[in-house]
Amino acid sequence: MKHSTIEKSIPLMSILTLVMVLIGGIVEIVPLFFIKSTIEKVEGMRPYTPLELRGQDIYVREGCYNCHSQMIRPFRDEQERYGHYSLAAESMYDHPFQWGSKRTGPDLARVGGKYSNLWHQAHMKNPRDVVPESVMPAYPWLAENDLDYGNIKKRMEVLQLVGVPYSQEQIDNAVEDLKAQAIPDSDSDGLLARYDEKVPLEDFDGEPARITELDAMVAYLQILGTMVDFSSYQAQAR
Repeated sequence: MKHSTIEKSIPLMSILTLVMVLIGGIVEIVPLFFIKSTIEKVEGMRPYTPLELRGQDIYVREGCYNCHSQMIRPFRDEQERYGHYSLAAESMYDHPFQWGSKRTGPDLARVGGKYSNLWHQAHMKNPRDVVPESVMPAYPWLAENDLDYGNIKKRMEVLQLVGVPYSQEQIDNAVEDLKAQAIPDSDSDGLLARYDEKVPLEDFDGEPARITELDAMVAYLQILGTMVDFSSYQAQAR
C-alpha cells in the first residue's frame, strides 16, 4: 500500500495508527503479567527500623522532598558528585518514595554517614552555622518536640499490607526497638537480631535522656545510601 493512499485517508490513517498503538501496548504490557517483580533484589536492603520510619514521616511532613531529591541519575557528573547511581531496590520499601523533582539543595540519596550527628544537629537548628551560603530554613522545633510514636505499630501494619516485609515480631516489638535505637546503653540485642547488626545505635539528637523528632530525622538521614555495599557494583556512567 502506498504512503500517499494512507496519508490522504483520515479514517484509514486513524485505524492503522490505532492498530500500531495496540500492538505496541501489548508488547510492553503483556510480559509484566508473567514476571513476579520488576525490581531486582539487592543484598543489604531491609525495611526501616521504627525510629528511621518515624524519621521519614517527619521528612515528608516538613516537605524536605521539595528541595532535595533522592535519586542519582546514571550520568558521570552526578556520580562524581553524589556517588553510585540509584538502584530501584533502594526505594522498594519507601511509601511514598522520595525521588523528588527539584534540587534547591543537594541530592540526599548517599548522605548517610557523610556527616556526623553533631553536624546534622547544628544543620537542622540553623543551617547557616555549618553552610554559610545555605538558603535552607531552620527546623529548631525538631529538637524541642518529643517524638510521637504512639501509632508506630499501626504504621508498620499498614506498610506490611502494601508489601513491606515487616514480621509480626518486628511489629510487636516496634516501641521497644525504637527506644533501643535512640537511647544510649539500651538493650539492643533484639533490635539488631530483628533488623541488621549494622543498625546505628547512637544519641542522634545530643540529648540522651529524651527521644525527640530530631532523633528520628537524623537516624533516617544517616541510613540513606548505606544499606547496599556499592563496592560490589560497577557504575556505568553515560
